[in-house]
Amino acid sequence: MRTEITPGQTSDYLGFDLVMAANLPSPSVLLADRGYDADSIRAKMEKRDVLSVIPMRKSLKKRIGVDRSLYRLRNLVERCFNKLKNARRVATRYDKTAESFLGFVDITSVRLWFRHLST
Repeated sequence: MRTEITPGQTSDYLGFDLVMAANLPSPSVLLADRGYDADSIRAKMEKRDVLSVIPMRKSLKKRIGVDRSLYRLRNLVERCFNKLKNARRVATRYDKTAESFLGFVDITSVRLWFRHLST
């Protein structure tokens, strides 16, 4: 898992390059919401032979189909964020520095992973 912080007013697709760094294993499928609908993201994922499952923004005239059965799996990611936000320190971001906040996000993620492994 990789986490990065961007300013709150930054669009999702601008932080995409930070998260999809070359030092991670290449995914086979990219599940994302409409915030990541950009031609540059689709082109980068196509170049890496990754299937992009991103619904089109409603304002675009050119339509691209989406595999709905794969897109439903994105619910797992949303539930993971919900579980992360159950840690009050993550939800309210009391930490003054980005480094300490990301450290606590990582600790909470590991805790959730261990809990998942024990079930």
